[in-house]
Amino acid sequence: MTNRKMFFTMLWGAVFRRRSRAMMAVIASLVGAATLFCLASVCVAVPQQMNEEMRAYGANLIVTPASATGKSQGIDTATVRNVTALIGAGRSVKSAAYRYESVRINSAPYTIAGVDVKAVRALNRHWNVTGDWPGSGNVMVGRDVADALGVKVGSRVTIGYRAADASASASSSASAKSDSDESTETAESSAQGTQSTQTTQGEQTTQATENGRVSSDIMDNNGTEFRISGIVDTGGNEDSIIYATTADVSKLAGHERGADVVEYSVNAMGDELNAIVNRINKNTNTAVKAQTVTRITSSDTRIIAMLQTLFWIVSLVVLVLTLVGVGTTISSIVSQRRNEIGLRKALGADSRALGVEFYVESGIYGLIGGLLGTAIGYVLARVLCATVFGRAIGFDWLLGAGSLLLSVAIAVIASIPPVRRATRIDPAIVLREE
Repeated sequence: MTNRKMFFTMLWGAVFRRRSRAMMAVIASLVGAATLFCLASVCVAVPQQMNEEMRAYGANLIVTPASATGKSQGIDTATVRNVTALIGAGRSVKSAAYRYESVRINSAPYTIAGVDVKAVRALNRHWNVTGDWPGSGNVMVGRDVADALGVKVGSRVTIGYRAADASASASSSASAKSDSDESTETAESSAQGTQSTQTTQGEQTTQATENGRVSSDIMDNNGTEFRISGIVDTGGNEDSIIYATTADVSKLAGHERGADVVEYSVNAMGDELNAIVNRINKNTNTAVKAQTVTRITSSDTRIIAMLQTLFWIVSLVVLVLTLVGVGTTISSIVSQRRNEIGLRKALGADSRALGVEFYVESGIYGLIGGLLGTAIGYVLARVLCATVFGRAIGFDWLLGAGSLLLSVAIAVIASIPPVRRATRIDPAIVLREE
């Protein structure tokens, strides 16, 4: 019998003739592999799943005109298409454009937004709307507007547009809508817009009180009558805005122009989202400025960082427990085979050959436990994601291969101390005990 054949014969006997001890080692590896693969699968899937879920709560990126000329003319349709193509390259993306104008209702100033109802509705699924979304001749008002006017669904209001009010509408309204969600740079631009608005309003006030009497312009209640089809309640700045179709706003203002703000919900986060913003801002052909919605992106990053930290802590604990479990089992196996090892060394067996046999035996335990544990871990991860997110996850073959290799490595590493002790056994002492 050749040495190689003898090696495999001894290995076969060690693995399959001592089934109880072998089963203990396999179970220890199985539990570790199942837990680690389940945690890793969830950790990989959760950021993507959470990012998709968070997209239901509005935009994570906004685009505005980069220049003063662009602010007065808005972002035209061609530019919106180009920017959308730039953002959506290989990604899932939703967008909605907003055109803002200053209007009056009962002589009080309000902001009206012209929107594509279908796009805004798809982008902002978290909006709580009582009644219907706006349509031709119908508007949807924010909760604050409804309370201020004392109106309800089905009421009618007369909305007037004054050309003198239009100069401040684009910058101030767009900034006001996104002020609470943006970075410091946006806050500064919002402050500038507010200052411009105050100056304009001061000029209008001077004109409105000529000769110590109220001007007839400010008391003019003429306009277009609209029916209130719905009331939106978000708890944010949307509650102070009136929403109408883009066609109705263009008709009310007497002219068409581009959007003041385009909101995007991009299936990206962190550095990937920042890279998109930088790419848009460096593209001078688009003449727009992009920035992330800090409130949404920071929430994504914070939650995912917490989950990943928890994953690493639990994984470290599982690794230690797996090492202890496999190491204890291998130590028990070595102790049972102490006499066999002494006899084989007395017959001339090399310590290196004995060590290789035990390492391979441990690797087999790790491989079997890793295969079964990976399968069980995938089932657990699939059930967990289906329960929490309502979506199934696919099997990650790269992660599966990593789980197998890690299981084998842990089993071999755990066997090093007992194997080193086994190779140092003095055969004379063992045989004397016999």
